[in-house]
Amino acid sequence: MKLFFQLTILVFLTLSSCKSSQPEKTEPKTDAPKVVFDFSEMKKADLPESIGIINDYGQIFTESQRTELSKILYDYEIETTRQIVVVTVDSIKPYNEIQKYATDLGQKWGVGNAEKDNGLVIVLCNPIREIGIATGTGTELILTDEICKIVIDSTIVPEFKNEKYYNGIKNGVTELIAKWK
Repeated sequence: MKLFFQLTILVFLTLSSCKSSQPEKTEPKTDAPKVVFDFSEMKKADLPESIGIINDYGQIFTESQRTELSKILYDYEIETTRQIVVVTVDSIKPYNEIQKYATDLGQKWGVGNAEKDNGLVIVLCNPIREIGIATGTGTELILTDEICKIVIDSTIVPEFKNEKYYNGIKNGVTELIAKWK
């Protein structure tokens, strides 16, 4: 009897230590906290810092071109309080859309008068061959997305196709200023 009892305990312990081949069923926890990640601020943190009204990070303008364009933009800002910022970059990562990049850049930098929200940001990324124009809410009442697209397509891009980036930007800025009256 003692041997039978010992064998029974041994079999019981052996069987109880084996795991089932079927997966365990677990009930989902409804009160468990959910982890949510907001990547919008991460993207904004990756944006460059402003170095002025001309931010030629892509180094496509000469010094004299930067000076000439700066004068045009500063004179316009003094005359109207409207601010136009030109930015060239080599990459818009982690962004996929240059328009979103330009919008976030303008917001981060505070382009334009805060009360009037009258800023405009032109971003050129030469390696991906894209340009975007972002406007503040006060600006877009006059310079709509449609008008900006027309200026890009009819004035800026034709110069870019001839690798005359400065001419494209300068002519585009001049046309946008004329339409912004």
